[in-house]
Amino acid sequence: MSAEEIANKLWGLCNVLRDDGVTYHQYLNELTYILFLRLSETKGFEKDIPEEYHWSALKGITDNVTLFDTYRELLATISTKSANAAVQEIYTNASTTLRKPVNLKTLITTIDAINWFDEHEQDKIATIYEELLEKNAGEKKSGAGQYFTPRPLINVMVELIAPRLGERWNDPAAGTFGFMIAADQYLRNKHDNYFDSAADRTFQENEAFSGCELVQDAHRLALMNAKLHGLESRIELGDTLSELGKTFRDFDGVLANPPFGTKQGGERPSRDDLTYLSGNKQLNFLQHIYRSLHKKGGARAAVVLPDNALFEDGDGRKIRRDLMDKCNLHTILRLPTGIFYAAGVSS
Repeated sequence: MSAEEIANKLWGLCNVLRDDGVTYHQYLNELTYILFLRLSETKGFEKDIPEEYHWSALKGITDNVTLFDTYRELLATISTKSANAAVQEIYTNASTTLRKPVNLKTLITTIDAINWFDEHEQDKIATIYEELLEKNAGEKKSGAGQYFTPRPLINVMVELIAPRLGERWNDPAAGTFGFMIAADQYLRNKHDNYFDSAADRTFQENEAFSGCELVQDAHRLALMNAKLHGLESRIELGDTLSELGKTFRDFDGVLANPPFGTKQGGERPSRDDLTYLSGNKQLNFLQHIYRSLHKKGGARAAVVLPDNALFEDGDGRKIRRDLMDKCNLHTILRLPTGIFYAAGVSS
């Protein structure tokens, strides 16, 4: 079965759960919890899961109500019982939106029946997850579009900015980590010997790509997405426009689609290192981005912004001048309207 067929099958299960009051976005979170347990067995990191919550233990429970109670207990306690950082983060504040025990049994039975063990297992699993994220973003009612930049746009931005091995890349508004995963994939496709040494492997898997994401659900999806693509990247849960953002610096490159709009209540960022503190989030993100690049030469960034951001009076004009003073601005490219939000919002 192809990755796309599996993704369609898993997505089709959501229609079963709609009667349980579960939205597409909630379903994707639920699927993340369950898929992670299944793949811990498949991909050999089951040692990070407490034994009573191993996949074999869960699927062995025949009574639906007992299974449901065990699952709810798992979500409530696994982050405190596991010593693994990724497990702790993925299951922090986890809870189920399912109400009918029979639906949980259906999910577990269906996921268990899928053959994950083929020659290109990792690529297949990762592709399935990407397909699900994309389907979720397509559901405008779920509000997930803000976490997902269309893959063709991501790919062309990566290709134009051309990451190189040994470089450090960052996305300060990481969403589901799509930009960094695409940059990693670009390098894998370009180099037959992606890892010349153990040190190269450690760097590319742990240090080459990083991100920060404010929304916990999106952060959870980003962690899972990175792990399925063989990355153990630093993905912080927090606000780049707070003091945390000052720790993201000296990068070779940044790829980002920062959130559009103003901070709640017109609030200014809490950082003290931005020259022009604006109530406009994307202008603050833009300042962060060019300040987070190293000054040795050759650092670069590609950023999606609302069409008018750089051409506003006041803050927009000051930040445009600052950008031109500090950077070599290569291209401003107007995108078709309606890619991210309603038709009429151009970027």
